[in-house]
Amino acid sequence: MGNNVRDLRRRIRSVKSTQQITRAMKLVAASKLRRAQEGMQAARPYAAGARDLMKRLAGSMGSVTHPLMEKREGNKLLLVLITGDRGLAGSFNANVIRNAVKFLEANRGRDITLELIGRKGRDFFRKRKWPIRGAHVDVFRKLDFEASAAIAADLTKAFVEEGFDEVVILSNRFKTVMTQDLTFETLLPVGGADAKAEGEPAGAELDYLTEPAPARLLETLVPQVVETLVHQALIESDASEHGARMVAMENATKNAGDMIERLTLLMNRTRQAAITTEIIEIVSGAAALGGH
Repeated sequence: MGNNVRDLRRRIRSVKSTQQITRAMKLVAASKLRRAQEGMQAARPYAAGARDLMKRLAGSMGSVTHPLMEKREGNKLLLVLITGDRGLAGSFNANVIRNAVKFLEANRGRDITLELIGRKGRDFFRKRKWPIRGAHVDVFRKLDFEASAAIAADLTKAFVEEGFDEVVILSNRFKTVMTQDLTFETLLPVGGADAKAEGEPAGAELDYLTEPAPARLLETLVPQVVETLVHQALIESDASEHGARMVAMENATKNAGDMIERLTLLMNRTRQAAITTEIIEIVSGAAALGGH
């Protein structure tokens, strides 16, 4: 019995140490989430405005266009998959990877290549059969607009120079701390000739006066829009990961507390049983001696 009590005490100490770690990780994730949310919410109006602007311009520029707005009829797709660099975030990474696999299986007839952002996605797909164009890890260690712009430039190069007909981003978008929305978003080509801006009545034909000339405007504006959309996808995924990790660590902390309670109760019962056994042995021995 004594050995069992010592084993249970050792297990309780181990679970308490784990609980301290999960509690600390929850606090760290909550702190990072607050900063990520601030950046995400500040950037959302710019991303929404960029999408709206490109939809309006795409339908009003007439014959003036830009290589990144060119619609193609080919079958070559670059799927950009955004996961995290670390685990312990519940089903955050698994959901993205599972839906990517489902998409790849459902589109076997297409020529699909992967561009992987995040260590978890890279580690999973580099052991599989699908072709990988490139991988970006440790992006979220210091996520700023310069890092996003570098990735956007690489994706732009793939679209313009490497013959991809479409570039699609698959990532988690932050909804609440408890939930994330998994979204497929077409990054390239930007806009579309038949697209209408949100709130614009059907059939509306708007004529914009542009300064400088439309071609120069698009030359400057379109790459900036692509950079903005890539940055928005990355910071949304970053905030979603921190939220998922915070929830996962909170659940782990509660589970550790429940386990400590169960082990403590079991230890007390075991110790009480040992004490009762010892008392019975003493009483039985005394009765035996008294009988003689």
